[in-house]
Amino acid sequence: MKLETIKLAISNGATLTLYLHDIMELREQARPIILITPGGAYSFCSEREAEPVAISFYNAGYHAAILRYSCLEEARNMQPMAEALESIRILREHAEEWHIAGDKIAVCGFSAGGHLAAATGTMWNEPALMERLNYTGDALKPNAMILGYPVITSGEFAHRGSFYNISGSRVDDEISGFYSIEKRVNSDTPPTFIWHTEDDPAVTVENVLLLISALRKAEVSFECHIFNKGQHGLSMCNQEVNTPNAHCAHWFGLCLEWLDSIGFGLE
Repeated sequence: MKLETIKLAISNGATLTLYLHDIMELREQARPIILITPGGAYSFCSEREAEPVAISFYNAGYHAAILRYSCLEEARNMQPMAEALESIRILREHAEEWHIAGDKIAVCGFSAGGHLAAATGTMWNEPALMERLNYTGDALKPNAMILGYPVITSGEFAHRGSFYNISGSRVDDEISGFYSIEKRVNSDTPPTFIWHTEDDPAVTVENVLLLISALRKAEVSFECHIFNKGQHGLSMCNQEVNTPNAHCAHWFGLCLEWLDSIGFGLE
């Protein structure tokens, strides 16, 4: 394994940590990469949803990367979104060197990190971000999204703390609504895999129901699994992350099958 951490130039403290397969193991074969954005209500980046997830994808044959993005007041003005898009830029610019399949970059997030992953897939062509990062076209668009119990809506079912940290607003208004993902989904949104639990007490299942409705309306390909029981923050649903749940743990195998179905499979 090649392990490397890069400090993002557009940030005071955000980092991108790479988990890359050895070139001899690859036999010159480029592989897809999963960019992971941990949860934490935009107040911190949960380590439970970082390396355990990266290692799981790595062991399944994928390259992986973790974005530890800006939080709290530093998350305002779309800063985490800029960092996620800059991370995609770095991965694509170094695709040949690192043997990454540049057309197979998936972003994978959990809870508020799921919001960031979804924002990356729906805000990649936001004019202010395009101007800020000095790019045009779809060069920074992720090719797929993987969302675990994601924060989605700023409305009735909002995880208000996440929206406060990202927007500075404590209510459902125009400021927080700017970040409401179900309002941003359109035909340019990449294929999406979603999983959630029906009784999640922190980020209610209505978040993904609103997202599914928006994806269907925009005719975006998606797959969704709603498990009947499971606390918030399940991550890999095992003892390592202190949330063992054998039923919900199926999300990972289902996700690998879905990746294969959309052309991300390993040769």
